Amino acid sequence: MAWDTEGTKRGILTAAVAEFAAHGPDGTTIERIAKSAGVNKERVYNYFGGKRELFARVLREELAKVAADVPVQSFAAEDIGDYAGRVYDYHRAHPELGRLMRWEGLTFDTDVPDEEQRREYYGYKTAAVADGQTNGTITDEFDPDHLIFLVLSLAGWWSAVPQVARMITGAPTEAEHDRRRASVIAAARRLATPLEINHN
Repeated sequence: MAWDTEGTKRGILTAAVAEFAAHGPDGTTIERIAKSAGVNKERVYNYFGGKRELFARVLREELAKVAADVPVQSFAAEDIGDYAGRVYDYHRAHPELGRLMRWEGLTFDTDVPDEEQRREYYGYKTAAVADGQTNGTITDEFDPDHLIFLVLSLAGWWSAVPQVARMITGAPTEAEHDRRRASVIAAARRLATPLEINHN
């Protein structure tokens, strides 16, 4: 029977997401990832190289997923509050992404893997804000790079520190998630609305 190479790679990546999210790149081993995926560790090395290379691949894959699931082109036409709500939903459904990025921040002191590619990815989000500012739908009180960072923080921090969210706002019931999402949307809109509109 032919070996399902692509299926095996997907299984390894799935196992790696779980292991890296739980333990970070320094807290797990290729052997543990291989065991979780049901393969021998030589196969992991053959397909992905060492642990740092595999961690970089995992992040690349996970960031590609969020880019596809939560796209944005221009806040001249798209509602920044709706975008923030979709980011909140994504992080709620995929808390491992935030964990992977926090581990990345703890692991790398300077440039991270794929940094130039990642800068380009984030650049599209900044450009969407700049386009909205040019169009007059987004405030120019903040530089576009700072504003998109603030909006992403509003939407993602709930999943980043769920224990703090629970202590401040209560248990994460469906009703509480609805309340949090509504606040994220309203806060993003308020933050991004031009001052003259806010004051009317």
